[in-house]
Amino acid sequence: MNPSALEALYQETILEHNRRPRNFHEMEHATGHAEGKNPLCGDQVSVWVRLDGDRIAEASFNGQGCAIAKASASLMTAAISGKTVAEANALFARFHAMVTGKEPADASLGSLRALGGVSKYPIRVKCATLAWHAMRAAMEGPAAAPVSTE
Repeated sequence: MNPSALEALYQETILEHNRRPRNFHEMEHATGHAEGKNPLCGDQVSVWVRLDGDRIAEASFNGQGCAIAKASASLMTAAISGKTVAEANALFARFHAMVTGKEPADASLGSLRALGGVSKYPIRVKCATLAWHAMRAAMEGPAAAPVSTE
């Protein structure tokens, strides 16, 4: 697939997850919950996780924000469900390296690669990583302190 066709596919993935986000609901019986805010642009997200031992049995989110923030949260909840806490943290590290331009996107990121173009727009990195920071806080317990991108 040529680069422009791949970029178009990735853009469509982002738009689809923004229009029809996956796991977009408040979770009952969550073992962890965290709020995230990006004061610069107004993105707000709530993330819930339900752990079964050390494994993420379910993840969900709710909130408002730009297409990048919403798509990233949607893609994240799908990507981390079923993973261990350590696997989710490792996935976040790879994702963060990709969106900050430190590492190229690789196949292990799956559909998260759609957000790789964010690295060209450093101000949008906070939009793409907000839900991830909230997810990490939510994995720490039932009422984690709010996280901010500032």
